[in-house]
Amino acid sequence: MPETLIFIFAFVIVLVTGVALYAGARRKKSDTFRLDESMTPVLTEDEAQALEDAEEEVAHDHEPGDPELVAPAATLERPESVQSRMERLRARLARSGTMGKALLSILSRGDLTEDDWDEIEETLLGADVGLEASDELMEKLRTETKVRGTTDPGVVREILREQLLALIDPTLDRSLDTVPGIGEDGNHHPATVLVVGVNGTGKTTTIGKLGRVLVAQERSVVLGAADTFRAAAADQLQTWGERVGVDVVRSDIEGADPASVAFEAVAEGRRREADVVLVDTAGRLQNKAGLMDELGKIKRVMEKQAPVREVLLVIDATTGQNAMSQAKVFSEVVGITGIVLTKLDGTAKGGIVINVQRTLGVPVKFVGLGEGADDLAPFDPEGFVDALLS
Repeated sequence: MPETLIFIFAFVIVLVTGVALYAGARRKKSDTFRLDESMTPVLTEDEAQALEDAEEEVAHDHEPGDPELVAPAATLERPESVQSRMERLRARLARSGTMGKALLSILSRGDLTEDDWDEIEETLLGADVGLEASDELMEKLRTETKVRGTTDPGVVREILREQLLALIDPTLDRSLDTVPGIGEDGNHHPATVLVVGVNGTGKTTTIGKLGRVLVAQERSVVLGAADTFRAAAADQLQTWGERVGVDVVRSDIEGADPASVAFEAVAEGRRREADVVLVDTAGRLQNKAGLMDELGKIKRVMEKQAPVREVLLVIDATTGQNAMSQAKVFSEVVGITGIVLTKLDGTAKGGIVINVQRTLGVPVKFVGLGEGADDLAPFDPEGFVDALLS
């Protein structure tokens, strides 16, 4: 009997030991599978505590509302090439040809009366060419048609083309400075671009479209959402960035300091060695001194990181002469280097190209010709004039 008990006891010990060893093996196998599958190591208690402490330290260092980098989405669009969009948009630009068609109609009548010349002047002024430019163009048209002694529509068209092209001045440098450089400290400096304008001209959309143009030119870009007063502006800019794989620096607090966001955007551009940093700003009326002073502050703060290469003024082409007073004040505050004319398609006010250039002494560099994502193109003087007279 005792021998039987001893045998049973020994059997139980062996059985329990075997079960324990098998369970341990299964547990190890399970842990190994999880590690391989998730690529996440199993931490000891000390390691887990150290990781938790580090995460808390990072959270304390980043205050709520601080500008932060938002990475783009994984699915990207391929922007249309600049050459392709110019070819596609040239026909659309012809919708702005009301001025040219009216002038050709008058000049082709033969011997022009004073009433005809008055009609020419009204057409030019109605197209926002401006008083001085209109007088200059009329004088040259009178002289050339008399010198050549012709009323042939083809010749008249060529005279008009020559004079309009001279007023638009194809010799102006319309390129956008997007070549990064090296600062005095030996560090990378991206080409920084500040975009300004009054409310409703389409600045944020223009920046998104401009980012697409630069991506199509193989430029690396960082966007700065320094319009912190319009709730949807940062979200809108982020959406544009996500579509083409461009990073966005933004703040999630409405009304945050826009200069801080602009500063961080340029700093991020330096860290990433980006080619270009585009900074959006809130729309502001040119007669609001406080807001204009803030714009000057944004530019000064950006220049602590890298020189501001370009200041682009976005103007709604349909606003006509009202755009001239806007342009003068913005130019005085931040030194405009180029103009972006939006909503130029379908307007009869194509003469604003001439007027704004004469007023500011700076070129129109880009034109917006529609609602599409790729409906922004570098301004082509000859293509513009040919479209007017098509």
